[in-house]
Amino acid sequence: MAYKNLSGLSKSKRCRLVLRLSLRLTINMSYASKDMVISLAILLLMLGTPCSSAFWKTQNKIKTAVHLSPKIELGPGSVSNKFYYDIEFPRGHVALKSFNAEVVDEAGNPVPLHKTYLHHWIIVGYHESKSKLATHTKYDLHRVVRVSDSVSKSHIILRNSGVCQGNILGQYFGLGSETRGTATDIPDPFGIEIGNPAEIPEGYEEKWLLNVHAIDTRGVEDKLGCTECKCHLYNVTVNEYGNPLPPDYAGGLYCCYDETQCRLKKGFQGPKRSLYLRYTVKWIDWDEYVVPVKIYIIDVTDTLKISDTSNIASSNHDCRIEYEVDPCNIDPKKKGNGCVDVKRTTVPLEKGGYVVYAVAHQHSGGIGSTLYGQDGRVICTSMANYGTGDNAGNESGYIVGMTTCYPKPGSVKIIDGEKLTLESNYSSTTRGHTGVMGLFYLLVAEQLPHQH
Repeated sequence: MAYKNLSGLSKSKRCRLVLRLSLRLTINMSYASKDMVISLAILLLMLGTPCSSAFWKTQNKIKTAVHLSPKIELGPGSVSNKFYYDIEFPRGHVALKSFNAEVVDEAGNPVPLHKTYLHHWIIVGYHESKSKLATHTKYDLHRVVRVSDSVSKSHIILRNSGVCQGNILGQYFGLGSETRGTATDIPDPFGIEIGNPAEIPEGYEEKWLLNVHAIDTRGVEDKLGCTECKCHLYNVTVNEYGNPLPPDYAGGLYCCYDETQCRLKKGFQGPKRSLYLRYTVKWIDWDEYVVPVKIYIIDVTDTLKISDTSNIASSNHDCRIEYEVDPCNIDPKKKGNGCVDVKRTTVPLEKGGYVVYAVAHQHSGGIGSTLYGQDGRVICTSMANYGTGDNAGNESGYIVGMTTCYPKPGSVKIIDGEKLTLESNYSSTTRGHTGVMGLFYLLVAEQLPHQH
């Protein structure tokens, strides 16, 4: 290493030199030789502490905030599926590092899933006009998260990078029953960029909304049936807008909308409770050392048709969000039966990059999901973890966590236009399932740290 040439470099160029070497050593520390480490130490001494400390500040400057959602009132068998606007959330130009949540009671005690089932929660950003005329729009709750394809001039929905049509599945974060046991931390030096002044239209400000879908299953006839939103248990034949449901629609989000009621055991009575979603968000101030990641959500129900001559999708994605798993016809008493429902879809990712984080989202009955590259390589396998007890976070029969993938930076690359195949597996041994999901959440960096 030619130290004698450093004197001819500007301070910023010298800093970038050290930063690149620091990042390479961080990513490949197990392969770094003793001489390389000593060389870096000499460089840091020559350049002084102001520059050398810049790279490490993300670890020292992480901010954490814990907030409660507005009150969620639930009686036995009741459903709450509401949107809460302008929630407490990091302000300014920052990089999000994680978001975790759980349902708690008024005393702050975690509520187990067998009492209140957390179907899903999602976080969506929006730009709101500073005009006093701005009003909140009621969104189509079935779209989970479609958060309305048509938005008023007073609100502009911020969506992730895709891949579904319109604003469907456009959330920045979102999980369900698996919340407590699923890691969401984004490794340094990566982060989700929000609040960039250059991207906020004049006359608007950036805000965030929270959607919480919770089902109180105390005293119900069929806990699993209620959490799977089986229509006959809710005595529902029309959706929340009064439109008749399709004759073959057995269950799903159209049947367990806000303020519906799942059937209780005869004579059961119980008090109404006040609950909250307690969420923890971590972030750092944005600077030149943060490497931005893009959010992609792939839906196994996407029926996009891909031609053999083109890798790039047009606007004809059709993400349905939920689907049904038919019951298995094989005798469940027989060993080695193949009662596994396998659903697949293939979609292209128009803009590729390096996978930083990946995780699947499934409902009860889910086994796990795998995302494959165009050449058949495994990009990530995310498996469902089931609880074995009664305590919150370990509820028997419920998915209490999904395994995550944190590839070594640079080791998993998706090329531009690459066709990805998502496979979602569900068990159907004893009964079918309604309203299940097979989503895959990806964080992708277009550049590696040393390139950035």
